[in-house]
Amino acid sequence: MPVEITWWGHATCTVEDSGTRVLTDPLFARRLAHLRRRRGAPPPPEAAVADVALVSHLHADHLHVPSLARLAPGTLLLVPKGAPRQVPGLRRLGHLRLTEVAPGDRTQVGDLVVRTVPARHDGRRLPVGPHRSPALGYVIEGETRTYFAGDTGLFESMAKEVGPVDVALLPVGGWGPYLGEGHLDAGRAAEALAMLQPGSAVPVHYGTYWPIGMDAVRPHEFHTPGEEFVRLAAERAPGVAVHKLGHGESVRPGSAGSRTPLSGPRDAPADLSGDEREGDAR
Repeated sequence: MPVEITWWGHATCTVEDSGTRVLTDPLFARRLAHLRRRRGAPPPPEAAVADVALVSHLHADHLHVPSLARLAPGTLLLVPKGAPRQVPGLRRLGHLRLTEVAPGDRTQVGDLVVRTVPARHDGRRLPVGPHRSPALGYVIEGETRTYFAGDTGLFESMAKEVGPVDVALLPVGGWGPYLGEGHLDAGRAAEALAMLQPGSAVPVHYGTYWPIGMDAVRPHEFHTPGEEFVRLAAERAPGVAVHKLGHGESVRPGSAGSRTPLSGPRDAPADLSGDEREGDAR
């Protein structure tokens, strides 16, 4: 059965391959610090069901402790090396099988191998401070090789470090009007696609969260990265099939007519309890 990918919004995806469910950067909150979910309601309970969850780096919109707490007991959780020291809340997640990983590590999960690869992004939990963990990407190797980039900028050795892949889940935007160093926008993501040359790609990390009170500030940075990535990918990597998903929508790359909406629009943002507002969202 081909790999099936569901995009829940931001960098949160479910990748089903070889009978194993992989969840990337789980973020189920309606509100996080100064960010509010502006498109698509938080993922439904079934989105938290996974055999393994992958955390790409320590920023709170990627390592969100309240969201991780919703995972079922016994779920394997892969986090960057040093994360428990920098994020004490991880120590409360005794129901999960937490494993620290670094670039070059390989983790067996059922019939899958999850290979940890480098990313070019600030790995600190806070915007200032001496403590660091590496920002990571992951390649999920089963019947299909799926690259989850996390947050990253372009780097010269990307294709070599990632290796041959069939599907790439690439960030194409962000949660604010400006992207800092160590990010891909739609243009740089299209360049990454040209370097990697997968068979298929799914744009992620856009069109979900936006700072409160900034609706009128460069709104195109919220609304257009997905479409812009589709357009630029067709120019720079014309051999790659790009699947732009809606929130809660799934695709089986390589299968004709495979796109399936798993849930209808649920666009009613609401505030949540204080613990879901904590943390640096960068």
